[in-house]
Amino acid sequence: MRGPAHAPLRAGRLLRQAQAAMELIRLLALAMLALQPGVAGGAETVGNSSVGVIEFSVGKFRYFKLNRPFPEEAILRNISSNVTFLIFQIHSQYQNTTISFSKQTLLPNSSGTGTDKGLVFILRPEQSMCFWYLETLDSEPVQNVAIPLSYSERDPVPGGCNLEFDLDIDPNIYLEFDFFETTIKFAPANLGYARGTDPPPCDIRTGQDSRWRLQYDVYQYFLPEDDLTEEGLLKHLQRMAEVPQVTANAIKVVTLTANDKTSVSFSSLRGQGVIYNVIVWDPFLNTSAAYVPVHTYACSFEAMEGNCSSLGRVSTKVFFTLFALLGLFICFFGHRFWKTELFFIGFIFMGFFFYILISRLTLINYDVRLILTAVAGSVGGLFLVAAWWRFGILMLCMLCVGLVLGFLVSSVTFFTPLGNLTVFRNDGVFWVTFSCIAILIPVVFMGCLRMLNIVTCGFIGSYSVVLAIDSYLYTSLSYITLNVLKRALNTHFRSAFTNVPFQTNDFIILAVWGMLAVSGITLQIRSERGRPSFPPHPYKLWKRERERRVTNILDPSYHIPPLRERLYGRLTQIRELFQKEQPAGERTPLLL
Repeated sequence: MRGPAHAPLRAGRLLRQAQAAMELIRLLALAMLALQPGVAGGAETVGNSSVGVIEFSVGKFRYFKLNRPFPEEAILRNISSNVTFLIFQIHSQYQNTTISFSKQTLLPNSSGTGTDKGLVFILRPEQSMCFWYLETLDSEPVQNVAIPLSYSERDPVPGGCNLEFDLDIDPNIYLEFDFFETTIKFAPANLGYARGTDPPPCDIRTGQDSRWRLQYDVYQYFLPEDDLTEEGLLKHLQRMAEVPQVTANAIKVVTLTANDKTSVSFSSLRGQGVIYNVIVWDPFLNTSAAYVPVHTYACSFEAMEGNCSSLGRVSTKVFFTLFALLGLFICFFGHRFWKTELFFIGFIFMGFFFYILISRLTLINYDVRLILTAVAGSVGGLFLVAAWWRFGILMLCMLCVGLVLGFLVSSVTFFTPLGNLTVFRNDGVFWVTFSCIAILIPVVFMGCLRMLNIVTCGFIGSYSVVLAIDSYLYTSLSYITLNVLKRALNTHFRSAFTNVPFQTNDFIILAVWGMLAVSGITLQIRSERGRPSFPPHPYKLWKRERERRVTNILDPSYHIPPLRERLYGRLTQIRELFQKEQPAGERTPLLL
């Protein structure tokens, strides 16, 4: 009876011995792998995943490629005993990769798929080794960079109080974007705790001894303009992974408390690489931890039309190129050619409001909207010229001119950090302030209308060149007016931060803008010296000239036939050109 009773115990002992032997063989294989050159060591190591096992070191980046049919195993050994949890993160440019705790089955609560993903590994007592599994479903090889980061029991746990996303502890930042805004979301963090103990409860207490004392600093980092390379992105992502590097290199946009919503919106910058990260800080212990950074270009690399490599539409380039040619003429000769300037101002007025109206009320194609906007703007320009020719009300025309300059000045004002103040997230406050600044400009210049007109020609005409440059080469200066247009078109844009990069291209284009504006203003002031401030009323001149021709018979123009007779005579001459010439000579028939 004794033998059969102890048979299960002997079987269990043999099974444990077999598992121990397999683990010993596995460790020996890893030791042999570690002895090979180029596997580990240094701040950055480059490897190739053909061997099926990738070894990592804490705090060191590792480059490697993943192939579709070959999932890889990531191993971290010799973990210090004072480390409580690890965050393993992996990044790629636009191809998805999957990271999981399990090799066989991918469960939503233990795996993540994307371009910027990470997992939190809570260590057990005496544990000194961790495993993760990496794979990709993309048909092409995916270049990745990954790093494991360690934290102690005093550090807060990013995503430790997750109730919204799939992972039990989710350190990831979830990003969504459209043409108007880019939104990031993340799960609340929890207080740190020692190995082998239960995590602190998330929502039982709200005092200073709970996770409600934590604060979240949201950081933004801009990649170099026009840099869409994979190497550039993976290099700059290394500056946004650890807390000291994030605080040293990135811009802190906002600080959230535990009572705030863990969601932040930014203005979308199509074609401009941006990296976001969140640092959770425990003010009581003065410790912090970083979430997994996330990046975006606000465009798609795989789209057939309008992808990141070809953002400028042909219709946009044609529209703004013609607009810039007219604006450049206005910049240097606008005051001399007064009617042409009025057409330019009327085009801007009518085109801007018509585009907002048609975009909010209809769903027609962008190219059609741009054509209709050009037609409506031309009608607006002709209407303003016709109003000046017929009525000659100078104050009305100069009000339109001053409001266009005021619009640009107001847009520049909100382009500065002033536009990110919390008070201006209210639409009423924003639009009232914006309108007051725009109206203030013509009021200030009311006593010197000629100077107002020349300054408007210089700045508005030269800014049209900036917009044309943006359709070919990215520049942040285009967002001076584009942010205002976005706010007028999208009601949710009011909560977005409108930070933009200001790099070498922008300084050069800003210098070009300033040079054109100053040159145009100086040239027009010098050329208009000694001339009348504005031309006389065209309709009165025409009427006076007509009356003079009627009463003065000595004027040669008095003998000019009316317009109808002149047109009829011209048509007669044209008709004679197509008539067959008659033969010359005797045309009388001979008598018999």
